Amino acid sequence: MIARIAILGILVIALIAGAALYYLQVYAYYDDVSGNVEEVQLTSVVSGEAEGILFENIKAINSDSSPLRYRACFNTGLSLALLTETYEIYDGAEPRVAPGWFDCFDAAQIGADLENGVAVAFLGNRDIQYGIDRVIAVYPDGRAFAWHQINFCGDVVFDGNPTPPECPPAPEGLN
Repeated sequence: MIARIAILGILVIALIAGAALYYLQVYAYYDDVSGNVEEVQLTSVVSGEAEGILFENIKAINSDSSPLRYRACFNTGLSLALLTETYEIYDGAEPRVAPGWFDCFDAAQIGADLENGVAVAFLGNRDIQYGIDRVIAVYPDGRAFAWHQINFCGDVVFDGNPTPPECPPAPEGLN
């Protein structure tokens, strides 16, 4: 009888721990930052600097626990033709999966559409945090999606390797 009670106790504790872990990963650390977004930026082909673009209906989430947890969905009134002539295209864009409850962002669909040329990815901000770029995918109908992605320099430095010569110096503690 004591063994059954012990097994039941272990199972209850494991169930509670599993539920807590799930909640912490999917819900706890995300904040709705839609009201804090004052500007959406893309990097100009001419100046190499990020410039604000027109946007509306933004929904955005972020987390202090990781720079890669940023996701946003919005609309822009700018045409894809204008954007491709004016702003840097981002090669190798790979949208990151968003939590299921953030239903406007479908990473698998966005990724497939980028591969098939239905959408175009642009560099929003290079090194929004060292080694992390903000990427913006735009569709011809004006729908747009943003996420953070590790860039080449971040990929090398975060793996514990020395900063490559073509990269800016890594902040103290990363090298």
